[in-house]
Amino acid sequence: MVQTMANIRDAVDAVIAAVMAQKDYLTAVDAKTGDGDHGLNMARGFAAAEERLAELPPDAPLAEVLHHIGRAFIENVGGAAGPLYGIAFVRAGEAVSGKTRLDVASFEKLFTAGIDAIQRRGKAVRGDKTMLDTLIPIRDAFLPENAEGKSLRECIEDALEAGRTGAEYTKTIAARRGRAALIGARSIGIEDPGAMSSLIMFRALCGYLRG
Repeated sequence: MVQTMANIRDAVDAVIAAVMAQKDYLTAVDAKTGDGDHGLNMARGFAAAEERLAELPPDAPLAEVLHHIGRAFIENVGGAAGPLYGIAFVRAGEAVSGKTRLDVASFEKLFTAGIDAIQRRGKAVRGDKTMLDTLIPIRDAFLPENAEGKSLRECIEDALEAGRTGAEYTKTIAARRGRAALIGARSIGIEDPGAMSSLIMFRALCGYLRG
């Protein structure tokens, strides 16, 4: 289980590789309800992030790594994904500033900070068919009342299952935020691209942590 800052960059690389591999899928899903640019925007954001991270020392702290990923999205990606993921990464980094180990509490803090930032900027809530339908269930697995007596690995596995369930749930509801809201009930049956990109990122992180 990865718990120290020395492994952060490798974990980020695994997440970036997963998003790049699923770029066309995310774009295809988004094309069913929106602009059809979500996969392209995610790839653009992480390509810019890779350039920024290459300038950092290999042992840069987690807070700094997350900050630079966030700034890369904010400065290089339009649409909804850039500002929302961008501010989420930045605020998540601030929440774990000074941390030298990744533990259950760290995951809860960074996800809570990111979710709060997304909610403030996007004015969405769980059930609106957005990335929050994946991110909130993931975060909840790390809350004290759900994590008590569990190891970090157990919490991560619980979070991944909750994230999968949340992403799948978006197929069953109508969009109430973003461009997809314009087609309302016709969005039922289609997964939300933001929920899926969130799941792809966390699933890749879990895969790396297991390794």
